[in-house]
Amino acid sequence: MTSSPIALVGSGEYLPVMTEIEGALIAGRAPRYVQLATAAAPEGEKSLARWHQLGKKQSDRLGVEQVIVDVRTREDAENPAFAAAIEGAGLIYLSGGNPAYLAETLRDTAVWRAIVATHQAGAAVAGCSAGAMALSDWAPRIRDLNREQPTGLGLVPHVRVIPHFDTMLSRVPDVLRNALLRLPGGTTLLGIDEDTALVGGPHEWEVKGRQSVWVLGLSARQEFPAGTNLTTP
Repeated sequence: MTSSPIALVGSGEYLPVMTEIEGALIAGRAPRYVQLATAAAPEGEKSLARWHQLGKKQSDRLGVEQVIVDVRTREDAENPAFAAAIEGAGLIYLSGGNPAYLAETLRDTAVWRAIVATHQAGAAVAGCSAGAMALSDWAPRIRDLNREQPTGLGLVPHVRVIPHFDTMLSRVPDVLRNALLRLPGGTTLLGIDEDTALVGGPHEWEVKGRQSVWVLGLSARQEFPAGTNLTTP
């Protein structure tokens, strides 16, 4: 694992099932848990409040400070106060919602530059569901896969992520086919089951949590259960 780990999470952010994983990410780092619910902004105030409340409960379980960075628009993402709030974080977390909206809101902004700089300075960065997708180079509009798909934020540009993998294919049957047909050479497509995280990066990872991570190909898939290691070229 790198000194500044990345976590790609299939589901379960801020819930008790993920307390151990989130605790390990912030352990030994500044006790400032920075949380961005940006991916849920299109869902409205009630959804954002729910994410903020869940993040507070998890921060309290871990005994660390919750820092809400309430970025809802690109204008917010250029706000110097929001960018400054990220500095000194021990863990920065992008929670779930709309991956395309998340990537388009943060890309090339002051807040995203602050996230990258703080990660390079030692903070862990995690993304769950939409957050995990957006940290790669692919942040699709899940319900409209025939439209041109926006690029992700590129923190781990050599992978693409299908979160909720154990349930996603029944809900969005075309997601795997479309992902594989559009997969660039040298890119690894990962399916991450619910309540499961791939931690480490950028190339050496460990599977943690309740289920498995899958390396997906056109004709086969390889399972990596919790506790196993995985290398992405």
